[in-house]
Amino acid sequence: MHLTLNLTTSCNMNCTYCYAPPRPGPAMSEQTAFAALELGARLNHESCGIAFFGGEPLLHKDLIAAVVERGRAMEKEGKGHFHFKLTTNGLLLDDAFLQLAQREHIMLAMSVDGVEQAHDAHRRLADGSPSFEPVRASLARLLAAKPYASVICVVNPDTARHLSESIAWLLDAGCRYLIVVLNHAADWTERDFGMLEKQYRKLATLYRQWTRAGRKFYFSPFETKISSHVNRHCYHKDRCELGNRQLSVDTEGYLYPCVQFPRAGHQSRWCIGNVIDGVDEKARQAIRAESETEKAFCRDCVIKDRCNNTCGCLNWQTTGDINAISPVLCRNEQLLTTIVDRLAEKLYREREPHFLQKHYSDAYPVLSLLEDLGYPGNR
Repeated sequence: MHLTLNLTTSCNMNCTYCYAPPRPGPAMSEQTAFAALELGARLNHESCGIAFFGGEPLLHKDLIAAVVERGRAMEKEGKGHFHFKLTTNGLLLDDAFLQLAQREHIMLAMSVDGVEQAHDAHRRLADGSPSFEPVRASLARLLAAKPYASVICVVNPDTARHLSESIAWLLDAGCRYLIVVLNHAADWTERDFGMLEKQYRKLATLYRQWTRAGRKFYFSPFETKISSHVNRHCYHKDRCELGNRQLSVDTEGYLYPCVQFPRAGHQSRWCIGNVIDGVDEKARQAIRAESETEKAFCRDCVIKDRCNNTCGCLNWQTTGDINAISPVLCRNEQLLTTIVDRLAEKLYREREPHFLQKHYSDAYPVLSLLEDLGYPGNR
């Protein structure tokens, strides 16, 4: 089980697609955060993931440090085991926090929307000025300290034309783990999807070139689409269902089935408990059962078992219904699957060694890391 702690509802950036306002907002108390740790230990004593979220979580570095310290103290007392994660826009990422992240093994992810034209189109500072330059400097610091940190790139209709250029730039900047997501709530037209398709095809060509050159990288959603074919016999087991693997904690300590639902408030049907009293299992199971219902719209689709249609959080965010599929999601999944399948087929037929190791060897992640560390047996 993973708990996402929404430390704050405020942010220090003004993003056009974000719900967090660039002004002071409620923050989670230390008491609530510690209670969330206690709950996490009860839900999964062996290993509980704690993800710091927002708004911008680094607005509350002292609280993060206190939560990590409390978690480590609980571990010494035999009260659980925790691993910590954090997603940031990078503006407040300084050397002191990076040292804490290194010391406590906090996994970091950073939001960067690509090249300057793409990033500054929707990610501005609170005063409206561009954010690309300070974010680029923070990205360099992050990768110097944590070369395996993830980078999240959001694509909007007006920035889709920069996608392949942005991914190439991020890889050249040293990023190894790239996660591309669409702004599904945006107004995508067929013309926009035409541009997106061109960019996906360009990325497929680049992916093939990079793979042949032996470059190591993880590029989602291409990797997940390949996995959905290679591991089709069990891929469906890895897809997320609401309230199954992750719960979200709002600033007051109320629990929800995923990260978007705290917006609905604790009086809504999406509230499934609180950090003091624990999880309302009846409410959680009801939401899970509803989420697992076969999507009527997808019943006859040939890629329904490889699609992201099970993400009730995304469905709710874009349609207001956990079982209603966004037309944007549907169109994007169709585009991706067709293009990525052709790419993977070419690399498989070529018996490209890096592709085969990456997608057909369970030992690849460990062997790759040992190689990066210069382990003699893997040179």
